[in-house]
Amino acid sequence: MTTPTSQILNELADREAIKECLYRYSRGVDRLDADMLRSAYWPDCVDEHMGFEGNAEEFIAWAFPVMGSMDQAQHFISNVLMAINGDKADVESYFYGFHRINTPDGQKNDVIGAGRYVDNFEKRGDEWRIMRRLVVTDWFRHYSDSADWSQGMLGIMIEPGGRYPNDESYKRLKLA
Repeated sequence: MTTPTSQILNELADREAIKECLYRYSRGVDRLDADMLRSAYWPDCVDEHMGFEGNAEEFIAWAFPVMGSMDQAQHFISNVLMAINGDKADVESYFYGFHRINTPDGQKNDVIGAGRYVDNFEKRGDEWRIMRRLVVTDWFRHYSDSADWSQGMLGIMIEPGGRYPNDESYKRLKLA
């Protein structure tokens, strides 16, 4: 299936709004910013997410304790394909997630997961959000160690990014 250029041109604003919604999801879950995450879902959505199924509020209640127990997390979105039909869109996007976890024995491990978000989007008024999501995991890798932050990156001492509201981006940018 290919999408004619003229159709892409006519849908360009909707396509960008859908991508921005996907990026808001990633920022919200990585920074533990509940309001940002809520802005990616309609309140009556259903998210099927690695054994969890529920709406946006239930997802936040389920995911934030897990994500908050990690030192860092970062999700990347790519390969976004979509078919827009009026106020509905079918969207598949690839994700790649990095997670620095704390193990029960006090060690740090890195877990990398990759897969796809299989989403049904809905446009209400002038806004696109996720109405239904299925998370498909295609690949993961669990490393038994993690970077030694006490040594710095390339010997340069740096502070890792933080979470809402303490991450420096919240002081410098107005993205809400």
